[in-house]
Amino acid sequence: MLDFIINPNASRGKAKRTGKKLKKILEEKHVEYAFHYPSENENTTELARRLSKTSTDIIAVGGDGTVNRIFNGIEDPSKINFGIIPAGSGNDFIESAKIPRKATAALDVILNGKAKPTDYMVCDGVRGLNIIGTGIDVEILKRCKKYKILRGKIQYLVSLIASLIKFRFYKFRTVKGEEKTDHNALIACVCNGKQFGGSIRMCPVAEIDDGKLQLVICEDVKKSQVPKAFIKLMKGKVLEQPFTRLEDTEHVDIEFDSPVTIQIDGELYDGLKFDLDIVKGGFNLYRP
Repeated sequence: MLDFIINPNASRGKAKRTGKKLKKILEEKHVEYAFHYPSENENTTELARRLSKTSTDIIAVGGDGTVNRIFNGIEDPSKINFGIIPAGSGNDFIESAKIPRKATAALDVILNGKAKPTDYMVCDGVRGLNIIGTGIDVEILKRCKKYKILRGKIQYLVSLIASLIKFRFYKFRTVKGEEKTDHNALIACVCNGKQFGGSIRMCPVAEIDDGKLQLVICEDVKKSQVPKAFIKLMKGKVLEQPFTRLEDTEHVDIEFDSPVTIQIDGELYDGLKFDLDIVKGGFNLYRP
């Protein structure tokens, strides 16, 4: 049976409307299914945790935030076939997974395809599928949450401009055994997926099933060069710039002088250590 977890508030009710379309198709095809909705007594993560004790197939209906909360609720991802029906304001991870943006086409992948081994990340106990990082992207996301009238890439761009005015570079150290390297960076992130922020391609070379992560650090950027740096980022060319460092890795350990906010698939977390590992082929994802 397919267990669908639907965030009724995702993208101003888009997920709830999508559920109605899915229901019609599922009933026409005589597919055994159940729809589940979070409530005041059981949030999305708690709901996923409960279902994962008995379910074999859990399908997230919503955006990246909904997917993140559901995936973190699953007790053992290796025992679940996971599916995604995009229905949020931000649907970045599906691009790396090649899942169609049209809900009915995404459902077709689940009904007629096969769940394939896929990598995921764990940062201080919190799972991530797409991109985990800190820096100006966190400042932008904080502002995005304030600018609720706007949506998608426009919301991100407006937040970006506001962030550029007040941004201060992040000072930190990457740790490799006994070796520590100092950085003064605009952004530091670890990529399993290719893009964030509503189609901004941070790491076009990333693959979700190659057993590797990409550490991307944009550092030694002069304040006057920051606007140009983000134009390159918007065009998916930030990796080509001299201020960008790219490194294949399986583990990342970053030390900060003071606590920072970390974004995991667009969700903001405080109080986490930036101590991150890959789980190779750690779960099965319905994808082409």
